[in-house]
Formats: sequence, C-alpha cells, structure tokens
Amino acid sequence: MMPFDTGRPEMSAEEFRLLRDFVYGHCGILVRDDMKYVMQRRLWPRLEALGLTDFSAYYRYLRFDAQRRAELETAIEALTTHETYFFREPRQLKAFSEEVLPQLERRNARTKRLRIWSAGCSSGEEAYTVAMLLKDSGRFEGWDVEVHGTDISRRVLVAARQGEYGPSALRATPPDKVARYFVHVGPNRVRVRDDIRAWVSFGHHNLQDPEAALHVSRPDVVFCRNVMIYFDTPARQRVLRLIYDKLVPGGYLLLGHSENLINLSADFELVHLRSDLVYRKPELGGGGSP
Repeated sequence: MMPFDTGRPEMSAEEFRLLRDFVYGHCGILVRDDMKYVMQRRLWPRLEALGLTDFSAYYRYLRFDAQRRAELETAIEALTTHETYFFREPRQLKAFSEEVLPQLERRNARTKRLRIWSAGCSSGEEAYTVAMLLKDSGRFEGWDVEVHGTDISRRVLVAARQGEYGPSALRATPPDKVARYFVHVGPNRVRVRDDIRAWVSFGHHNLQDPEAALHVSRPDVVFCRNVMIYFDTPARQRVLRLIYDKLVPGGYLLLGHSENLINLSADFELVHLRSDLVYRKPELGGGGSP
C-alpha cells in the first residue's frame, strides 16, 4: 500500500513482525510494537537505495541476497541511536577514578597490566574518556594498559578510530581537559591527542554473539552504559552472562544510571562506593571491599 503523501511504501503489520524478529534474532535489539512507524521511516532510504518496492522485498533481501550481511549491519545502524559525549555521568566517573582505580592499582601491582572494555562504545567518547581518567590518575605510567571499545556499528567505529569531534561531543568536558587532551584540527573540530589514542583500540562486536567475545581480552572493568535499553530481558541476561564470564574475578561492571540488575542477574555483587553504586564479579573464594 502506497501512502498518497510520500509515494513510499507503508509497512504492513506482517512485514513489521518479520523485520523486527529478524533484527532481534541477529543482535537482540528489540523494536517495540509501538515503533512500527519509526522502523518504516528509518528503513525507507534503504529500500530506495536498493531499488526495492516494498518491505517484503527488503526482508527477502536481508534473508537471501549475497550482500545480506552488509545490509543487515546498515539496517541496524539505521534503527539504533549513537548519541553520546565525553565525561558522561560524572558521579560514576568520580567513583571510578577515586575508588575503583586505586583498588585496581593495588591488585594488579605485580603484573602492571590493566584492561578496560567499553561495550557499545559508539563513536568512542566513552573509551577516550576512560583513557583520560587513567592518565589523570598518574597511577599507570609504564603499565600495559588498553581500553578496548566495541560496537555493532562499523560506521561509528570508523569515527571512533579517527578520534575527531565537534562541540556537541565536548558539551560536558571541562575546559582544562579540552586543553590537555585535544588538539584543534579545524573550525570547531578537535582530535584526541596521540598519547591518549595509544591506550585505546576499537573493534566490531555483536554482544549477542558469544564467539565474538573471544577476541576481547579479559577485562578488569566493563563499561556497558545505556546499551541494554535496546534489549528485552532474555537478551539482557545473555549480555550479562557474557560480561560475567569475561570479567576477571573482582572485576567491575558499570551500567548507566537508569539501569540495574534487578530480576536480571544474581551473579554480581552490588558495591556501595562513596560517589556511586557499581557492580562487581565476586572474588574467588569470596568478596571484599575496594
């Protein structure tokens, strides 16, 4: 059916169900029942780019065409939001800097090795923020340090590796941090300094694919903030199990402030820090305090 005002095909209820379930099966992202029009609007450009006349043809393309994998990634990018910025959720970052990092310095003093995973890193602001906080701490010079950011979108990973940003990404960044950790590369554009970028790497990763996690080093801390809002309960539980299995004993999980593990997982212990609440994988043989 063609709406008279756009000349574009409308998405039927059956087409919506097929596409929604297909996306969910691939990556766990749940498109709610009330988002049919949003899915339709965001996928219209893909039909036009591929010369397809309706959403049934698009579904068949995603299922059977030789280019289906690349197109599925493009569709998921269209359906998800990648809005983020540097130094987001400052209370949590304060707890990370002032309480988690000293504990990690003591615990890893022998190996001098630190691994932090930014899961669902989008265009890299979170991963670079973490690296800046590590540099600010002065605790890890000479250590083997890596902050590894992963995302399902290859497009945002390209931007993350470039490390160049505009004013919106810097809206919560203190001026002294801008002066210390960025260089100006053009009008209203800055790039993260090379010494920070040296501690950060990026890779493509679908959090619903356990095999993809084999390429992620066992982290001491996982940032997974405002990622699971896209998932339903079973998909969230799969992500939490993956993170639990990857974390070293005593490792920390930091979620977004609107997220918690109630009715999702009993594997992690809740840790009350002075500035915030975080989750931790219990130590072997029992927990402790940071």
